[in-house]
Amino acid sequence: MAANDSNMPFIRNLASSERKTRISALESLRTFLSASAAASRLTHLDNLKLWKGLYYSLWMCDRPIPQQNLCAELAGLIDVLPDEAVGPWLAAFWETLGREWTGIDVLRLEKFMLLVRRVLGASLSWVCDVLPKATEAQAKETKKSRRRRDRIDALLENLAGWPLETQDNLSRVPVGLRLHVLDIWVDEVEKLGLLDAEKTGEAGRQFLDRLGLLVEAQTRSTCKPVRLRAKETLADDRLPWNADEAGDDEVGKSVQNGSGDKDSWDGFDD
Repeated sequence: MAANDSNMPFIRNLASSERKTRISALESLRTFLSASAAASRLTHLDNLKLWKGLYYSLWMCDRPIPQQNLCAELAGLIDVLPDEAVGPWLAAFWETLGREWTGIDVLRLEKFMLLVRRVLGASLSWVCDVLPKATEAQAKETKKSRRRRDRIDALLENLAGWPLETQDNLSRVPVGLRLHVLDIWVDEVEKLGLLDAEKTGEAGRQFLDRLGLLVEAQTRSTCKPVRLRAKETLADDRLPWNADEAGDDEVGKSVQNGSGDKDSWDGFDD
């Protein structure tokens, strides 16, 4: 059952021109989302309405420090959601940003780029929170391991459907948004320690490899800037498959055997 607008009266106030009103509305939203039963009942339309309000909340926010704080707060809403609500919540976020991206003026673009970075970082952290440490023994299937698998699958499916969309549907995710995600993903996994095999162990490396394959799919995009940017990020010296001998793993082989000379001459782009 959808949570109708009467149950979420704070939606309109999220986009208020009054800062105090926006702050109060965001606090009400956090309280609402922290109630698992309410958050689990949200439909895709509900999530879109909420993200539209949050989008305009950031739109109305002036000055760098408040903008930075608000971006962190919006990204942190993931932490109060039950696991089953995170995937739909993130899908609504990416759909909202994809719809609005090309209409963001240059004076506001920087704060929305920061929001994307913070949400991507929070999404990856959501998975890292359930990854076992390298020193932990690999146990048989448990409730915790199932939760880990479900979180990883949910996030990767979400990324594959939106910012790292694999069907090359350029009308679904604008090129500028794709390029920004390609620019920042290595930085964000590094911040979380995912590039340190001694800390993350086999589970962390497997997750990173699967994420790398989504980026590798972008090297076959019909958009040349996306192809080139994806190749550049996959060649980052910080990534473990570039340190592995001869790139002898699934991602390394895919990168080496990818589109190859495709970018040597494509003719003129339209």
